Amino acid sequence: MFNVILLHPQIPQNTGNIARLTAGTGAKLHIVLPMGFTITDSKLKRAGLDYWDKVDLTIHENWEDCVKVTSNGFNNYYFASTKGEKYYSEVAYRPGDCIIFGSEDEGMPAEYYSKYVAGLITIPMRSDSVRSINLSNSVAIILYEAYRQNDFVMI
Repeated sequence: MFNVILLHPQIPQNTGNIARLTAGTGAKLHIVLPMGFTITDSKLKRAGLDYWDKVDLTIHENWEDCVKVTSNGFNNYYFASTKGEKYYSEVAYRPGDCIIFGSEDEGMPAEYYSKYVAGLITIPMRSDSVRSINLSNSVAIILYEAYRQNDFVMI
């Protein structure tokens, strides 16, 4: 099982899609506040359909609280960013690892780039065409690579 961490998500439909994805894969979903919507937002609920009771969701007041919950001394933290130099497919994911995504409008907080430089990963794309790939698509791409590397064991 993997941990998907959303830092300050802004678009309820993306978060709803990600919630549905984590329900379907058994990944844990962590949301670090603040969010650009409320957890009762109708667009969030609609995107997640009727799977909300199957989502393993924890909402954290801040990054430090999230680390306290997700850190066990064995898992790795991977930060998805357009500024990463290592492709998401070049790391060896292990169950328990955390895959972190910044907000749709601002991406990863600037201080994370120097603090977590070893954990920065990216999805290859044509930078002359788009700034980034949709958040929920990015989560799906990387999460399924992590499960593929682990023989699709979805506990």
